[in-house]
Formats: sequence, C-alpha cells, structure tokens
Amino acid sequence: MAIDLSSLGSVSSVSSVGNVLTGINTTKDKKNEGNITSFAALLDSARGMIKETEDYTNKAEEAEMAYMLGLNDSISDLLVAQTKANVSLQYTVAVRNAVIDAYKEIMALQF
Repeated sequence: MAIDLSSLGSVSSVSSVGNVLTGINTTKDKKNEGNITSFAALLDSARGMIKETEDYTNKAEEAEMAYMLGLNDSISDLLVAQTKANVSLQYTVAVRNAVIDAYKEIMALQF
C-alpha cells in the first residue's frame, strides 16, 4: 500500500524564510529601516510557521478522534494527518534551533 506524499502540502515557509534571511544580508548597506523591515518579515514568517504547525497538529488530533469514534475508517487519512503534523513540527524545531545557534554565535562576537 503506497501513501500519497504529495498531499503533505507545500513548503512555502522554507522559501519565505530563505528570502528573509537573504534580505537581512543585503540590508547591511541600507539604513536601519531595512533591517527593521527584514526582522519584521522574519518574525511574521516565524509566526506563520508556528500557526501552520498548530493547524496541522489540530487536524491530526481531529483525525485521531474521528478514527477512534468510528467516523472515519481510513487509517491512511489518519497517517497522512499525523505525518503532516510530525514533519511540520520537526521543521519548526529545526528552524528554532538554527535561530538559537545564530543568536549564540552573535552573542559570542567581541567588538
């Protein structure tokens, strides 16, 4: 039995975070306005990623309840919902860890 992984959804958060990080590097020569805008875009992207993870987790919990109550007999739908939630959570934690590592590196700089 093959599971259709194309339904895992797009990874638009990956490209938006990459675009924001690239924007941070290009704003070095600009005024502080560019840095503030880049940080705001990064913060908005992080909020969106957390919201998306929460949505996938809620959908997985709903699918579990529907399966336990007998409202849905398809275990593949349950597995797909759980996989989406798991992948989204793993990605969010990986991005969080990268941000924390970057923060620690910045704090270790001596001026």
